[in-house]
Amino acid sequence: MNTTEGATSVAAGGGPARAAASRRRVGPYTLITAVDDPRTKVPVPERRYIARSADGQHTVLLSLPHPGGDPQRFRAEAEGSRYLLGPCATPATALGAPGEPAWYAHPYLPVLPLPTVLAVQGGPLPERTVRALGVALAETLAVLHGQGLTFAGVSPAAVLLAADGPRLSCFGAVRAAAPDGTPRSGLPGLEGGSLPPEQASGGRPRPLGDVYALGATLAYAATGHTTPERDELPAAFRAVISRCLARDPGARPQLAELVDALAADAAPAPESRSASLLAPGWLPGRVIAALTHQSAAVLAAEIPVEATPNPAPHPN
Repeated sequence: MNTTEGATSVAAGGGPARAAASRRRVGPYTLITAVDDPRTKVPVPERRYIARSADGQHTVLLSLPHPGGDPQRFRAEAEGSRYLLGPCATPATALGAPGEPAWYAHPYLPVLPLPTVLAVQGGPLPERTVRALGVALAETLAVLHGQGLTFAGVSPAAVLLAADGPRLSCFGAVRAAAPDGTPRSGLPGLEGGSLPPEQASGGRPRPLGDVYALGATLAYAATGHTTPERDELPAAFRAVISRCLARDPGARPQLAELVDALAADAAPAPESRSASLLAPGWLPGRVIAALTHQSAAVLAAEIPVEATPNPAPHPN
């Protein structure tokens, strides 16, 4: 892997670097820009970039483990993500080959991490946005749990927002960061407020841990903090988010209860409860404008096109 640095962030309005010759290569891809804005100061479980294939035909979201992390665990979790189902799942569709540094990728669409969305918005998100976010993520987690899987890594940075709804990224961040039985508090990239107490102390991830982490993520969307005081939470979902954040897993709601509480006034839809909540207007105008800016900046990025005799592997 060429370690020449050249990618900057377009997440919060900056433009991609123009010095094409200094761009970094990862596997068959050239990095265009970082997805995450370090100014938000929110830990990110993995390093994420927008990248393009050497032939210039395929743009992807590409992830790398943190320096010093366990690349084998990272690779294993990325491989496992290929089987994820659910409307907000982002399974890996291309992975680094054996013998090269660990990375994985999936097709690009304009997205902003939740912390960047709050920065763009200038504060917490409107009630409509938080409700739609919660229902869509809860429905996806329910599908994963039905597959016998635990996401183990829901956090503000793991949630990417697109115009048509949220996406869950950073699959298995907790497990990729440390083996079961190893305390995980304070590990690089993991947001402490989103870690269920039983996982922070080294316990094996369980489905009700995902409920805790989802509650912390919704609390962040509504207040800017993953561990707010109860009175800081909007009255509309104060009770249900507080239950999600219960230290006792048995006191947390089931995902179906969470969906019912957040989608109580939503019109029924044949696809899912989130379908009507994710109708146009679910995201604030400033966020839509930032997504549009990112898309335009990525399209305008100057990437040298290389003729390759063998097509580069790319997400379907």
